Amino acid sequence: MNTTRALALATVAILGPLSGHSSAHQPVRAPNPCDATIQVPAGFCAVLVAGSLRAPRHIVLAPNGDLFIASADGGVIALRDADGDGVAETRKEWGRENGTGIALAEGYLWFAADETVYRWKWASGQLEPAAAAEVVVQDLPNAGDHGAKPIVVKDGFLYVDIGSATNSCQERNRSPRSPGRRPCTELATRAGIWRFASTRIGQSQSDGIRFATGLRNPMALAFEPHAGVLWMATHGRDQLGDNWGYSDSLNAELPAEEFGPVVQGADYGWPYCYYDELKRRKVQAPEYGGDGTKVGDCGPKLVPAIGFPGHWGPIGLTFYSDSSFPVVYRGGAFIAFHGSWNRAPLPQAGYRVVYVPFRDGRPSGGYQTFLQGAGTNAIRPIGLAVGPDGALYVGSDAAGKIWKVSYTGR
Repeated sequence: MNTTRALALATVAILGPLSGHSSAHQPVRAPNPCDATIQVPAGFCAVLVAGSLRAPRHIVLAPNGDLFIASADGGVIALRDADGDGVAETRKEWGRENGTGIALAEGYLWFAADETVYRWKWASGQLEPAAAAEVVVQDLPNAGDHGAKPIVVKDGFLYVDIGSATNSCQERNRSPRSPGRRPCTELATRAGIWRFASTRIGQSQSDGIRFATGLRNPMALAFEPHAGVLWMATHGRDQLGDNWGYSDSLNAELPAEEFGPVVQGADYGWPYCYYDELKRRKVQAPEYGGDGTKVGDCGPKLVPAIGFPGHWGPIGLTFYSDSSFPVVYRGGAFIAFHGSWNRAPLPQAGYRVVYVPFRDGRPSGGYQTFLQGAGTNAIRPIGLAVGPDGALYVGSDAAGKIWKVSYTGR
């Protein structure tokens, strides 16, 4: 058996068979036309990179433009645009485990399944594994409401979102008038961001530290490049109306989806508190004696830099530091909102990518919608990444598609 064949079988043993197809390199062609179903600001063009993808989640690009996607339907999908027209002709797929987190850092490709974080040694131009995956962290908690594991790798550390197992730590999850557990024992292993050494393999959760707590499910994670600070956007709790009698309008708007920096050792308040964007403060949750106005013991909890409308579902985050987009977009944050389900009977909302301008490492204004589908919930954006060409790549798991958004000036 030759070495290449042996290495391929080793990868199969860890994550399942490799599959997919490839095409030969072709001469560079003219760019494909803009996708008219995607609404972007004047001067921008969204080109469909690939479709018929299996539940794409978070995405990352290599310096040569290769695109890697974590699949919630199992494993990793790799794409390559060989002829420069914006459309991927080459596709490789491997692995069985459902995943969300993916990163390309420190010489490795990282993939976070729901219970395990893997990595492969990665070389420039590589499109599929050459050897079996290493297990970096295993046996992460997965039961309950939030099993996905977004990740970030930077400066010798691996950061992992471990979302809560419940909506609000009630004695009976998502049940009307059920009180909250105090203390909420979930917080020991869930509802926060954990940090591990990125240089070690074979770790378990106890080998890491709880970097920040009281975050129900911070799915959107990225480092802001100016100050080098980790930022997050987290999902707020649900069912204030169904379970606690809040009005339809308050149930739709509260709690705010929080966007802000991650401070090591900080407590953001879940499940005891939630952020009320209308009052601009954290208030006591009804499971813990709150009445919609009472601050209780929530005063010391950290508040976000920006509160977005309730239930929009932030799920992807990237900062833009390239010079290809107009100057107004440079240095700011793009956030993907997956869309809501808990605003009924009011209309559901979200389903868009927004842009937040930054200055000196902090938001310098409000936010604006940057991308959405032709209909209210035509696409559900999820993964975001900036390519080496300065384009913004946007994925949608519901559509099974990836778009490349470039500035053309036309």
